[in-house]
Amino acid sequence: SLMVDVTGQTRKEKVILPSYLHGKKPNTIPNKKIEDPASGKVSISSLATRQDLTNFHLIPPRVTFGVLKEGCTYATTVIMKNVGVNFSRFRVKQPPPHTGLRVMYTPGPVAGLQVELEIEIFAMLIGGKDTGGLEEVSHDIEILTETETLLLPVKANIL
Repeated sequence: SLMVDVTGQTRKEKVILPSYLHGKKPNTIPNKKIEDPASGKVSISSLATRQDLTNFHLIPPRVTFGVLKEGCTYATTVIMKNVGVNFSRFRVKQPPPHTGLRVMYTPGPVAGLQVELEIEIFAMLIGGKDTGGLEEVSHDIEILTETETLLLPVKANIL
């Protein structure tokens, strides 16, 4: 029960459930399903009742670069894992140039595998006003799949 803790005592604070128990994934926007005869559908009767047979997870779900030195380039890797039973294609909507962000990946289907997305940032200050030497860059990278749009939040502070 959510009303008592492991010792059997009544809880003082409310239990916060993770988003996957609420029935939706965080940072996703569902797409309208378009029937594509070449999309690699699985036609097994035990799976015929499931609607969403393709599902991606981002590891880590967000990228925080921390404090970066202006004029330098930094990179990190995000793994995009297909945990569904169908292969699925995706594409990445590249961020605008003023953010200094770029995503490098190999396009193609992801069939029960994983793909590495390399997130690269060129640390540059754009603001005309004096911000005390520290400027925050924050952008959601859009990854468009066949069933949903994944949002990968990226944050950095440029010194």
